[in-house]
Amino acid sequence: MEEDKFGYSYEEEIKHAVQKFERMRKNNERCFFDVIEFETIIDYYIESNNSSKAFEAATLATEQHPNSVSIQLRKAKVLLDKGRAVEALRLLKKLESIEPGNHELYIAKGTAFGILGDIQGAKKMFDYALTLDSEEVENILFTITSVLQNLNYYDHMVPYMLRLVELEPEFKAHLYDLAYAYEKTEDFENSIIYYLRYLEEEPYSDSAWYNLGIIYNKLDQHEKAMEAYDYALAINSQNTFALFNKGNILSNTERYAEAIPVYHEYIENEPDSFEAMTYLAECYEKTGEIRMAKKYYQEAIELAPDFADPWFGLGVIALNSGIIEDSLLFFRKAVRLDDENPEFWYLLGKAHSLNGEKKAAMHCFREALKLDAYSSETWSDLGRIILKDGLAIKALPYLEVAYKVTGDVPGINYLLAAFFLHTGNNEKAYKHLSSAISVEKETFNDFKEFFPKELLNRKMKKLLESNDLMSV
Repeated sequence: MEEDKFGYSYEEEIKHAVQKFERMRKNNERCFFDVIEFETIIDYYIESNNSSKAFEAATLATEQHPNSVSIQLRKAKVLLDKGRAVEALRLLKKLESIEPGNHELYIAKGTAFGILGDIQGAKKMFDYALTLDSEEVENILFTITSVLQNLNYYDHMVPYMLRLVELEPEFKAHLYDLAYAYEKTEDFENSIIYYLRYLEEEPYSDSAWYNLGIIYNKLDQHEKAMEAYDYALAINSQNTFALFNKGNILSNTERYAEAIPVYHEYIENEPDSFEAMTYLAECYEKTGEIRMAKKYYQEAIELAPDFADPWFGLGVIALNSGIIEDSLLFFRKAVRLDDENPEFWYLLGKAHSLNGEKKAAMHCFREALKLDAYSSETWSDLGRIILKDGLAIKALPYLEVAYKVTGDVPGINYLLAAFFLHTGNNEKAYKHLSSAISVEKETFNDFKEFFPKELLNRKMKKLLESNDLMSV
């Protein structure tokens, strides 16, 4: 090789130039660098993601070599790295009149337009750059796709990536990048196709198997997702993300006993993961191992006392055990830490209701419904208190106002139907009951006690019978 012939490698040349620049900065000196040295120094800092030093070198370089297009172009690239797209465009416009056939100028201009949000302007520049050098098409395409990926324009990246895959089929990494772009645009079908094509060539890529697992999980193809995660773990046992996601799939599909050892293995690798400890505790709770559930909820709290979920988990255990006062303490703590979780408000309301604190319960139910108007359980529990206390007439005006806000949500329709039924307005009762059933008839089971047969008129009975709900 040429570098061996003279005993001086390109890497040594870079090192020498950078050391000379660093020495100058440290000693506050002024040294002269030729254009090639400055190009080397600026490129080195750009590739090292050190935009401050790159900008410093580019500024000095433009002072010493004001007529060098390559130096000015590098300064424009540094400005782009710093997000100063408008300044970069001004500089690039000047350079364009000097070297109109330089494709790098148009890629830089396209990058600037992309940073400024003008993706159509960016594509126009990129497409023009591709016409300027037929021998550099692959390199230009690679640069364009890199820019679009960095700017998160994945949908616009795909056509360029497809062309690059066609031109350079031997570069398997292009298949991975294309699969990832499809994944980001939620075109999961094509993403799977290209991940599988990539894995045919690179079967030991744990990241590709992991990403494939994520996609299968999003498509609710849980067995395929876990198989992909297992491949990722077989290749790289340190891929704890795959382990964590596998545990989550098992837990979310109610395979709690199977999830427990997976979470334990994850915690062995990530002992400070309070989320994993919380999920492990929930699995123990679901399998009836309450002592272990409490143990891991408490350990999660020790690690992250401001994380609401383990407090809530302890509240659920206390509530299910009939220890209402304790459940109230835990649920209140959870709500204080996260007041935007409707389930927290709902179960706090449930605990208040069981404790005979109806006013507090109704307040909690209303807060829960503000966050999730589709919770039929909350509507039915709220309605149960109102009907039991004979407050249907007083509650109706408020409920009708809420209906205007929520619209045809099944829960509120069932409740309005029940209240109108109990106050003797059969016409409105039928209207809301019909609306509720047409949207979600299965939910009627949560409200059936509100519709005693003796209050139903013939029309409502027929409606329930025709939907197989009279016997429910």
